Parts: sequence; structure tokens; C-alpha cells
Amino acid sequence: MKRSIALMVGDGFCAVTAILAAHLFRLGEIPGVESFTGQGGVRLALFVIVMLFCAFFVEVYHQERELTPLDLIGRISIELVLAFFVLSALYFFLPIVMDGRGVLMIATVVFGFFQFLWHAGSRGGFIFPSFAKRVLILGTGPLANQMGSLVTASGARYVLSGYVACSREPVYVPAQSIVGSEDGLYETVRRARAHKIVVSLGERRGVFPLKDVLNCKLSGVEVMDAPSFYERVTGKLLIESINPSWFIFSSGFRVTALNRLLKRALDIFCALLGGVLFLPFLPIVALAIRLDSPGTILFRQERVGEREKPFHLFKFRTMRQDAEKGTGAVWAQKDDPRVTKLGRFLRKSRIDEIPQLYNVLIGDMSLVGPRPERPEFVEQLKKVIPYYSERHFVKPGVTGWAQVRYPYGASVEDAVEKLRYDLYYIKNLSVAFDIMIIFETVKVVLFQRGGR
Repeated sequence: MKRSIALMVGDGFCAVTAILAAHLFRLGEIPGVESFTGQGGVRLALFVIVMLFCAFFVEVYHQERELTPLDLIGRISIELVLAFFVLSALYFFLPIVMDGRGVLMIATVVFGFFQFLWHAGSRGGFIFPSFAKRVLILGTGPLANQMGSLVTASGARYVLSGYVACSREPVYVPAQSIVGSEDGLYETVRRARAHKIVVSLGERRGVFPLKDVLNCKLSGVEVMDAPSFYERVTGKLLIESINPSWFIFSSGFRVTALNRLLKRALDIFCALLGGVLFLPFLPIVALAIRLDSPGTILFRQERVGEREKPFHLFKFRTMRQDAEKGTGAVWAQKDDPRVTKLGRFLRKSRIDEIPQLYNVLIGDMSLVGPRPERPEFVEQLKKVIPYYSERHFVKPGVTGWAQVRYPYGASVEDAVEKLRYDLYYIKNLSVAFDIMIIFETVKVVLFQRGGR
């Protein structure tokens, strides 16, 4: 909470500085203090409040996970666009507080630049490597080794201070990296000047140094369990090391009525907009499919939706009409021979997914969410993957967090990896997150990544 407040105070300072810089660039002079009294003060306060509100709305102050530089740029970009339209609307209804569109545009861009520098620097390691957080891992077993590799691979965000050995814990980490034992944890933390302790014990019962961990916590050292640290660094969940109580007591996994209403409004708006934009091209695509191979233009297939209710998903046909004759339901593979020549292009460009906008309009799907699977695959995956059913607590999506972060899946192993992202999305579901995924999807489509 203190860090969030500090970030907001810094953003307020960035907003004031951006206004001064905009006046200098646009008008050639920095306004005096008297310019910010009366209406000028209202104008300045309005700009600062709107900027902070929009930053809060897109969750740049969200502390549940660390933001990468790209994530931060994406959120700030959404924030600036939103702020510009909000301020323009306010100026339209309250022209008396208008500061000029030229000043507004410059101030908004300058604020975004200053805000990125402030947030990136304060989050540690992106700009000033010496500010990277030092992590001490409690444990020496397989889970601790996995967390150590994660810290090492995080770049400048974290630095590994070492491992703390616990009794009855096997050793899977380099011996030279063990810097202390459970009996002297507090002294080890002080000696290593660690900012964070990641509890990575295979079994905590009888070996967890409760008193020392509590002393570290009360001394200002952040204490996290391995699944939470994994989530923060990777943007997905470590489903092998979490239990039902972790789902119950962890933050997130709560979709409010307001969130559902805003998400549905976004779905309808985007589906209608996409339908209108694509409508002129519909006859061309339909004719191309008809000429490319015999069969129907649209493909209708049963999928599993919210609360595991079946529904029929619509796509442009990209495979031969008899693609599954004699084989039944099978996953699409790389260079799948069942896919037509035109179908390969439609899949890569994601044009085959456009009819699903109809599914979004009628409420079977959302624009963003876990991709819906076929009933045959769902029954198979539920038997071998823990928590697989939990992905059905929200509506399936045309695109999703797993789709923009992981390539096309065609095996049980791929399904496990995509489930990590799907559960992370459900845990952190918000409209701002949806908008970011939509922008990420545009990038994936432009570079034609992931389709088969």
C-alpha cells in the first residue's frame, strides 16, 4: 500500500510537471504561480485527478504482480488514450476550464513519458540495475531450484541472494549457493540484505521456521510463497504446487456484477464494430472458400462454455469437409494435411474466427476469455489436469491471455501450459486487462503467430 501511494504521489508530480512543460513547448513560457489560482487551479487539479484516475483504472498501481517494461508501456498507452478522451469530454461540457487542445495533447504525451520513467525506475532493475530486488529462497529442494532458475532468468528485476537450507529438505541446488540454515534465517536475511523471501519448501510441517520468518516480515522483508512469486514473475499460475486453499485465500478469483456488466458492454461494442468493419469483405471470403474446396462456408462445432454448458461455435471452414471422417475428434497439428490452402491463410490471419462475433453478441462467448474446447477433449483433460474445470467459471473467449502468450496447443502438455495462463486471467480479470489482451491480439494477428 505504501508503494502504491508513493507511485501515485510521484504521478501527481509528473502531471504538474507535464502541464508546465506543455505550456513551455506550446506557448514559449512557464506560467507563474498566479496562473494556477482560481480557474487555473481547477484546470490543473482536473488534469491531475483525471490522470491519476485513468492510471488507477488500468491498474498501474496494482501490486499483485510485477509489470514488465512492455506491460507498463501497454497500460500507460491505454491510460493516455482514455485520459485524452475523458478530458476532451469534460472540456466539451465545461469549456470554462479548457486549457487548449494543443496544450492538452502535449501534456498528455509528456506525462506518459515521465510516468514510464518513474514507474520503471521505482519497480527495480529496469533502468537502475542496482535497485533490483535481492531474493533469498527458503528451501533447497526441487521447488527451490525451480524458483532459483526463475530469479536468474528474470533479468534485472531480481537478484538471487542464495538458498537457506532446512532440515529434512533434500538438496537440489548448488552447494555454494546455500548461504545459511533455518536456525539463523533472520541473521542470514540481514547479512544478505535480502528484500524478499520466497518460501519454497516441499513440506512445511515440522521444518518451517515460523518465528524467524515472522521477524523478517515485521522487519519489512516481503515474504511470499513459491506459487505467488511464480505468478508475479511469469504471468501464469504454478498449478502443480497450489492447493484448493490457495485458490480460496489468495486475492483475485472474484468477478463482481459491475465487472461483468462492463465486460459485457465491451463485448457488444467490439462485436458490433468488428461486424460492421468486416461486413464488406464477407462475400469475398465466402467466394474464396467456395472456390478453394467443396463444402460449406461456415463450420459449426459443439464446444464447452461457461459452467460447462455446451454451445455451438461458428467459424469459417478451413479444413476439408470430411476432415474427421474415420478419426473422430483430434487436435490440429503443425502443417495439418486436413487444412486447405486457403484455410492455412485464414487460420494464420485469424479471419476464420470472425464469425464468433455472432457467438459474442448472443452471449455464448466473450471477446476475451479461455478458448472453448470440444467436449471430447474437456472430458479427457479433466481426468489428467488438476483444476481444469475451473477455467469454465467465466465465458470462453474469441481471444485470451493464453492465446497471446503461448503458441497454438495440440497436446495435453500444451493444455497444461495454457491452463496456467487461463487461471491467471480468471484470477486477475478486469476490463483493463481485457483491453490490453485485445491490443496484444492485434499484434499477434499482424505478425501471424500461433495459428495452425
